[in-house]
Amino acid sequence: MADLQSQIEALWLRAAELSPTDTDALATVTAAIDLLDRGEARVAEIDPATDAVIVHQWLKQAILLLFRLRSMETVEVGPFEFADKLPLKKHYAASGVRVVPGGSARWGSFLGDGVICMPSFVNIGARVGARSMVDTWATVGSCAQIGEQVHLSGGVGIGGVLEPAQAAPVIIEDEVMIGSRCMVTQGARVGRGSVLGEGVILNPSIPVIDAETGAELSRGHVPPWCVAVQASRRREFPGGEFFLPCVLVIRRLTEGERHDKARLNDILRHHGVST
Repeated sequence: MADLQSQIEALWLRAAELSPTDTDALATVTAAIDLLDRGEARVAEIDPATDAVIVHQWLKQAILLLFRLRSMETVEVGPFEFADKLPLKKHYAASGVRVVPGGSARWGSFLGDGVICMPSFVNIGARVGARSMVDTWATVGSCAQIGEQVHLSGGVGIGGVLEPAQAAPVIIEDEVMIGSRCMVTQGARVGRGSVLGEGVILNPSIPVIDAETGAELSRGHVPPWCVAVQASRRREFPGGEFFLPCVLVIRRLTEGERHDKARLNDILRHHGVST
């Protein structure tokens, strides 16, 4: 893999010169995208020693080069017509993946064993871990990293972070539940076992606040094993007093509580929120 990485990095240095006629370059880039598609490589991961997000920049570069090296194609499926540069994933049954009609994932994304995709979309470079569900009208943007046993509820938007190549993508860790219509974008992160109530907007500019202490815990990072909801806080400006969005951590969880849906619903209803 190190040799392939060096080849991609060399191609990146002369990206402006490349075109779909460069078949050798396309073959090299295709080999890198195939690694992503099979789950043998990933755009980003968490370093277990430091808890920091490690971005494998060369794989992002491979995705960006792919768009330069492939030509537009027209694809017809029944009465539908599509025009794109990339094919869709194949061989779902062999991978143990269920994709219902209306669901699609691009080649270069990875879906783990037991993943269920309702009518939804998973973009290139994204990774969805085993036994996770991408529910109806949810989208998983390019390079987003979704852990195992995650539920992305209906209408959830997980933003893509493809450029710049060194930027960290959205990270949703294992056993997370994202409530309906949440938007998690721009490299935000949700820690293991946490729950976002409906309609939460999370990005690196959104403060995450502890409801018990009022302390700002982070920006754009919900800690592990907690329940977080959309909220707002008062701010004074020269033009008047306004309320700006924040994410409020209303409860710390144990693992048992996380998997007790009835208990979670009780917690959220107490605060006037649902999933």
